[in-house]
Amino acid sequence: MNITSDIKYIGVNDHTTDLFEGLYRIPEGISYNSYMIVDEQIAVMDSVDAGFTEEWLCNMENELNGQHPDYLIVQHMEPDHSANIVNFIRRYPAAKIVASEKAFTIMENFFHTDFKDNQMVVADGDELSLGRHRLVFYAAPMVHWPEVLVTFDTTDKVLFSADTFGRFGALDENAGEYVDNDIEDWKDEARRYYIGIVGKYGVFVQKLLAKLANLGIQKICPLHGPVLTENLNHYINLYSIWSAYQPEEEGVLIAYASIYGNTKQAALLLEEKLKENGCPKVVLRDLARCDMSEAVAEDFRYSKLVLASTTYNTQIFPPMREFISWLKERNFANRTIGFMENGSWMPIVARLMKDEFERGKGLTFAENTVRILSALNEESEAQIEALAKELWREV
Repeated sequence: MNITSDIKYIGVNDHTTDLFEGLYRIPEGISYNSYMIVDEQIAVMDSVDAGFTEEWLCNMENELNGQHPDYLIVQHMEPDHSANIVNFIRRYPAAKIVASEKAFTIMENFFHTDFKDNQMVVADGDELSLGRHRLVFYAAPMVHWPEVLVTFDTTDKVLFSADTFGRFGALDENAGEYVDNDIEDWKDEARRYYIGIVGKYGVFVQKLLAKLANLGIQKICPLHGPVLTENLNHYINLYSIWSAYQPEEEGVLIAYASIYGNTKQAALLLEEKLKENGCPKVVLRDLARCDMSEAVAEDFRYSKLVLASTTYNTQIFPPMREFISWLKERNFANRTIGFMENGSWMPIVARLMKDEFERGKGLTFAENTVRILSALNEESEAQIEALAKELWREV
């Protein structure tokens, strides 16, 4: 597949792996993207997961037409992109491996060799000419490993963005192009990918976006998901919002963890009251049953969060505790949080949940807290009404 007349797609699709990084469900699969720039000298951009070695090498050879690659550019050392470095060098021993100094250190950890005879170390701002194409490398530390580079082809204005702008989901193998121009279709799985994989490192993403701001990028080639060719400002703007920990839109996520259904009933009543007050978007998530990464990504989407939990062994109910842990690990910030607690004999979980967020940046806590003693009554229903009015009044 052609990205431009000189840039070829040689990646693969994985429809067998059920958990990405052993943690994130990927029912629609995942792509491992690799590219080739054909010029006076030929550069291959990253390799693919170990389970797809032969397919990748075959894709490469089909595009080489009997030629030999001069460079393997390693932007990111995570194994789904670097697993075939050894196989590449065995087949093309004269090729150079282009990577950051830290990447070669990690290579030695993985492969017990530093590829000394093939090394070409590059750093931020370094350039590589292939002939017509001039590549510029930009250091992108902690997006989301410390060795990461992104590469800009100044000739075709193509950004090879490593894991930045990636998305869960295999590519449509029957499509004529590896392109996705529907931002609404793209962003849900891209958001889940970003928040899960990169979300902790927003400050580093902001620094990278600043480096790339004036390059005149016309296409973005990530290591996962479709090549982006139109409306690039929309994608870049989303990354700016996500990495600044700002909400995308006004709305309330109600995340609840219920044992016998009474806390769930309270969450449903709050949803009803919020809608009556005109709240434009209310989303409920049962933390004991939903995909945790989806719930976390949606939480980063909306401006307000309500945590509804029962007290369990005088502590936070485990599904809620896990959810809060995911949020804190990803630097959850700049939101309003409300609390609903249930406890037949010790309703203390609202305080415990609030304590978890005390050091969060830009967090505002709702004045009204809902306290349920086993089941809803007139008092707790009135508290839900007050919380709904408070949350929507702020908008």
